[in-house]
Amino acid sequence: MSTEIRVPTLPESVTDATVLTWHKQPGDSVRRDENILDLETDKVVLEVPSPVDGTLVELRAQEGDLVEADDILAIIEPGKAAAPAPAPAVSTAAEKPEAETPPAPEANEPILTPAVRRLVKELKLDPRQITGTGKDGRILKSDVMAYLDKQTSSKDPDAETVASMVGDSPQPGNAGHTEQRVPMSRLRARIAERLVEAQQTAAILTTFNEVNLEAVSSLRARYRDHFENDHGVRLGFMSFFVKAAVDALKKFPLLNASVDGTDIIYHGYYDIGIAVGSPRGLVVPILRNADQLSFAEIEKTIRQFGQKAKEGSLSYEELSGGTFTISNGGVYGSMLSTPILNPPQSGILGMHNIIQRPVAENGEVVIRPMMYLALSYDHRIVDGKDAVQFLVTIKENLEDPSRLLLDI
Repeated sequence: MSTEIRVPTLPESVTDATVLTWHKQPGDSVRRDENILDLETDKVVLEVPSPVDGTLVELRAQEGDLVEADDILAIIEPGKAAAPAPAPAVSTAAEKPEAETPPAPEANEPILTPAVRRLVKELKLDPRQITGTGKDGRILKSDVMAYLDKQTSSKDPDAETVASMVGDSPQPGNAGHTEQRVPMSRLRARIAERLVEAQQTAAILTTFNEVNLEAVSSLRARYRDHFENDHGVRLGFMSFFVKAAVDALKKFPLLNASVDGTDIIYHGYYDIGIAVGSPRGLVVPILRNADQLSFAEIEKTIRQFGQKAKEGSLSYEELSGGTFTISNGGVYGSMLSTPILNPPQSGILGMHNIIQRPVAENGEVVIRPMMYLALSYDHRIVDGKDAVQFLVTIKENLEDPSRLLLDI
């Protein structure tokens, strides 16, 4: 009895997906739990495994097609590896000999994320020539870009073909001018949609302050080695900011609320979104129940988010929900910015670059590690006074971290 491969159940916030890459074609043998195709949604790239051993006999959707939950993607005849389907009449046997089973993967076959697999296929690259810097030698998109840069700089003949595909070669009759038109990825399109939605539906206002991170920096320097030895993770700034933000959210619950029509929904939990850059664009995985996490648990989870974002392996659950967001543009060198709300949240905290600057303390000018803070908030439900005091609370918590331990 044949087995139908269907689009898996999608989260409530995801209505459809795009068929990104088929890894098997009609006639190919498949193994149980082997990935046969990738689906791209506005959040993640999803691998669809085969539920049985058998042969793929029919594709019901092609690469680029838009599909919805429970749509049929392919048909598999179960059982042990079957012979491939006969080649179309227009093909000749000399073109490609038939085999009973697909060749076994080589022992040194590189590990590719779904997004990288698609990129390598589009650019017709040999992944065995690319050095992977990810976990267990996994090839990341940044590795592919570095390989292309190296090929272009060395004037490799194949690099010229690659360059023309990515828009680096001049078009005939328009020497020196280059253009390339490519469709937005689902993630990029969704990012654009949500940014416009936030601007159109919320009354966004931003308030600023600055924080002296001398106390936090001293605390990190004093306990850095002990912390890393005990917990196996580096003590960063993000855990302090998460703790400071949660404390402020408890005192100003409107910043942890959301608007639903004419209602305000107060959330009795603290799921903090952590904005993370990925090769596919900005993603915001959620730090669940952040008020219940230790410094070490926060740091470990954020590190895992960063690695998964690079690999494109964040799950729906990790990207869904959230009551407040923290965005750290400082890791890219940003000195000041106005972050945009992540609907339907009513607040987002922007961190920035830490700069040694002269400041006045007790009538003297001293050099301190200073950071500008930005809080964007939905003015429909959050008054300016509350927003300013919320940001001041975060500032006070960071300038005197003992407050976070004593809950004052």
